[in-house]
Amino acid sequence: MPNQACVRAHTNIALIKYWGKRDETYFLPMNSSLSMTLDKLYTDTMVVFDEAFSQDSFYLNGEKQGEKETQKISKFIDLFREEKKTALRARVESINHVPTAAGLASSASAFAALAGAANLALGLDLDPQRLSTFARRGSGSATRSIYGGFVEWDMGTCSDDSFAVPVDDANWDIGMVIVAVNQKAKEVSSRIGMKRTVETSPFYPAWVESAKKDILDIKAAIATKDFIRLGEITEANGMKMHGTMLGAEPPFSYWEPDSIVAIKTAQALRKQGIPCYVTMDAGPNVKVLCRLSQAETIKEALLEHFTEDKLIITKPGKGIRELTAAERAVYNWND
Repeated sequence: MPNQACVRAHTNIALIKYWGKRDETYFLPMNSSLSMTLDKLYTDTMVVFDEAFSQDSFYLNGEKQGEKETQKISKFIDLFREEKKTALRARVESINHVPTAAGLASSASAFAALAGAANLALGLDLDPQRLSTFARRGSGSATRSIYGGFVEWDMGTCSDDSFAVPVDDANWDIGMVIVAVNQKAKEVSSRIGMKRTVETSPFYPAWVESAKKDILDIKAAIATKDFIRLGEITEANGMKMHGTMLGAEPPFSYWEPDSIVAIKTAQALRKQGIPCYVTMDAGPNVKVLCRLSQAETIKEALLEHFTEDKLIITKPGKGIRELTAAERAVYNWND
């Protein structure tokens, strides 16, 4: 009988950014980071291990993927096969409810869901902390999508202790308005941009040092539920990260004209007494951290510049979980 599991993982948005690796093989970061898991953006993944399979196969959004994409998935699943001491091949089916490679952290939910499904399908029973170290090997930010709410990725000292830990459930009127400026694939991938910045930007060492203070300060703000301070630290940290890219050789930027429009709109709302703060990952899309109770007001202001389909309101999301029978049935995954 095949070993099968179906898991949902939500994406996350870093408030204290992960930008730079000190170890390319094990995806060890240059600094600790902190994120908020998002309810609206997620990936559902089914993994089936079966002795009848002669090779791995990978389907994304119903389409069979080529050799390059499948090899990447196979390499990741090998981590779980080695743990289980099995050579069983797998079929992976993944439905991404996040635009891929557009700076909306699709890889975070994708590899967290794949890690969770592989763990269950092989009966490994890895605890969440250890599972996060496995997810990290697919995508650094995936380590944080194992948990819900506010999550810290402790940089650690080695592969075994570089893992995510839950910080707070974020259930205190926290929300986010996502402005999907451009959902196309990026010209400069996150991995290439990150590597170039680390190796060539003179601003980068100072950013790493400031991030160490930022994460301590933001955890203090979360502990006291100080939303204003939370937002100020979030915005400043993100802006500093993007500043490091302008110092890279050659310099690059993920910003587009509409990114600036969204930022200016948030700044104008702040002057009107509505606290909201922007952050951007490696892409042009803008995320506006706000009180969930004021998200609709912020969206209305953004609708003056963006169409309805470009705006997503989300509350904090939860950690990974198995899909219910009804959820599996949507994809015909109950067989």
